[in-house]
Amino acid sequence: MKAELVRHEKITDELGNTIEIKVWKVPVSKDKPHGFKYSLVYIVDDKRIIGYDNAKGKGDHTLPE
Repeated sequence: MKAELVRHEKITDELGNTIEIKVWKVPVSKDKPHGFKYSLVYIVDDKRIIGYDNAKGKGDHTLPE
C-alpha cells in the first residue's frame, strides 16, 4: 500500500502566520504503529516556530528550529 493523503490544510491567519497540517494513511509498521504519517508546522515571519512529525526512522518527534 502506498501512502494515501488523508488531509492537507494550509492556513494563513490574519497576521500572515501559516499553519500547515498533512496526514497520510500508511501501512502499520514499527515506525508507525498507528498507521499514519503526519506533519504539523506553525510559521511566523518565515520562521518555523514549532513543528511535529514522525519522519521515517525517527518516530514521533518535535522538529528542530
